[in-house]
Amino acid sequence: MNKAFHRLITLQALESYFSRSALEVIIAANLSLDALSGQIGHNEYHFDANAFEPARAFIEENRKQIRPALEEGNLQRAWQAFGRLTHTAQDFYAHSNYVSLWLERFPSNQWPPPEAIDALDPSLLDSPALRSGKLYYPLEALSFIPKLKKWILPLLPRDSHAWMNLDSPEQGPQFAYALAAAIQRTRYEYHLSTANLPPELCQRFHGS
Repeated sequence: MNKAFHRLITLQALESYFSRSALEVIIAANLSLDALSGQIGHNEYHFDANAFEPARAFIEENRKQIRPALEEGNLQRAWQAFGRLTHTAQDFYAHSNYVSLWLERFPSNQWPPPEAIDALDPSLLDSPALRSGKLYYPLEALSFIPKLKKWILPLLPRDSHAWMNLDSPEQGPQFAYALAAAIQRTRYEYHLSTANLPPELCQRFHGS
């Protein structure tokens, strides 16, 4: 997802749970994974190049940091860990063919509304047909430049990130489904991350 949509997704999914100050830290940590240092050599941050297991491990690694940080009173560290895992969870729907697989169940002229997508369909999460876009550098990097994109795309394989991504509305009508799924998944990650927190730690996590 482009940064503007990561922010939108996170706000829409979580603003009823967290204080504004907590949300700003969460969002900053979420967006930090799209820095250059997080783009190269970190497929697990973005579910790129079929790195499904490493990306799921990255989510869980960050989730495990939340409770110890809260117990130590380190709210910033707890919020940052949660922000990082939300970024990765959100990118799953924009960087994989999950949305395409879900929509294959319907005639092309009878797609349900985007909000109807099931972001946690176990038959799709574990499907052998699940794929995510590969990054073919250096051409892939040039595809991010709007004026060059139309010239670079034909040179890239169809399994490239440039072809497969649903990072923005310009990628077509499936983007709305990726957005809706990412909002669902972000709320799910919140509930999963707070499910075993004692009430006092949960209140601390929400901020003030």
